[in-house]
Amino acid sequence: MTKIIEQGISRRSLLKTTATAALVGAIKTAFPSGAFAASAGPEVTGLKLGFIALTDAAPLIIAKEKGLFDKYGLTGVEVLKQASWGATRDNLVLGGEANGIDGAHILTPMPYLISTGKVTQNNVPVPMSIIARLNLDSQGISVAKEYAETGVQLDASKLKDAFAAKKAAGNEIKVAMTFPGGTHDLWIRYWLAAGGIDPDKDVSTIVVPPPQMVANMKVGNMDAFCVGEPWNEQLVNQGIGFTACTTGELWKGHPEKALGLRTDWIEKNPNAAKALMMAVMEAQIWADSMDNKEEMSAILGKRQWFNVPPKDVAGRLKGTINYGNDRVVENSGLEMKFWKDHASYPFKSHDAWFLTENIRWGKFAPDTDIKALVDKVNREDIWRAAAADLGIAADIPASSSRGVETFFDGKVFDPENPKAYLDSLSIKAGA
Repeated sequence: MTKIIEQGISRRSLLKTTATAALVGAIKTAFPSGAFAASAGPEVTGLKLGFIALTDAAPLIIAKEKGLFDKYGLTGVEVLKQASWGATRDNLVLGGEANGIDGAHILTPMPYLISTGKVTQNNVPVPMSIIARLNLDSQGISVAKEYAETGVQLDASKLKDAFAAKKAAGNEIKVAMTFPGGTHDLWIRYWLAAGGIDPDKDVSTIVVPPPQMVANMKVGNMDAFCVGEPWNEQLVNQGIGFTACTTGELWKGHPEKALGLRTDWIEKNPNAAKALMMAVMEAQIWADSMDNKEEMSAILGKRQWFNVPPKDVAGRLKGTINYGNDRVVENSGLEMKFWKDHASYPFKSHDAWFLTENIRWGKFAPDTDIKALVDKVNREDIWRAAAADLGIAADIPASSSRGVETFFDGKVFDPENPKAYLDSLSIKAGA
């Protein structure tokens, strides 16, 4: 980075302007051939990465489409579509050498659930590591059209009477998410519980793969769902339902997907892991620029990636939210973040919240040593090393904790005291 600063590009100017475009230019100047800061090249040139058709997989797709993996010596990276999060898990358990995958765009809690054997066959642990966060915000909680008259938005309590009446008539209330204990499961549970609806007693939670959400709501298989984009926007575009709220309204700037790798792959290929991280970082910087949103929407819409009209991707990617219930908000500030606000850095404090919520709902035991588990799975050290080699050390957070977090209902999570947070919650498993 020294040469860049001598040429008059200071860190301050990089972070101002459209930080992203400037930073990409700076990186290209520093590493025109893709060599990186006097470190050894990658031990392998390829690996298999899984992704689900969700906008937050964009960093992996962009890195592939823009030749960024190649730039850092990883010329054989495959980015492979997975049918569901369950399939992602199964292929991670297999590993790349056994026709599975080595890593994936993944729901942040899943590496913890897989590492501890909570969601694997015969509960066999398969050590996983998180090396980055892929994005912040921009998931949605959508509701079937039949509930439009309730006026439900951020306050889920407006559904209580309608749900109770439907249940009293002998009908099951089905609320869909994408994987038990995953982010979408936790967001919709938080939203329902904050509105006085017990997700374990008042409704039935069901698992539906993201690309199948809209079709299932269209035929009446569910009353509400939580999923990432572009599926909430597609639901609205097809006139099937509406978005009650986005997850950024529940917790502004919340962490979402992660880049997870099998731990044994990292141990065998530490330089390749860092090279992978550098390629993904550069893709995240590119993806964050508003100037690139239209091109990104067109890329993601391609048949081999999402196979959707680009307009289903573009709106919310830019922060324009058509909720589908006569509300349209432009410049919402709730667009998906890939780089700014430390979106890429995997804060350990955020992983601690996900584990605490999974204790809340019975996925982990109350006596789980949260800190020890986070320290084992979260490899933010790889992120820091990659950032240093990219010459953007000034963007590395000072701490692995983002500190105290506050939610829309006033609840507060202090990562130093998860028990106080749990004690403040009235609705939880076994309560």
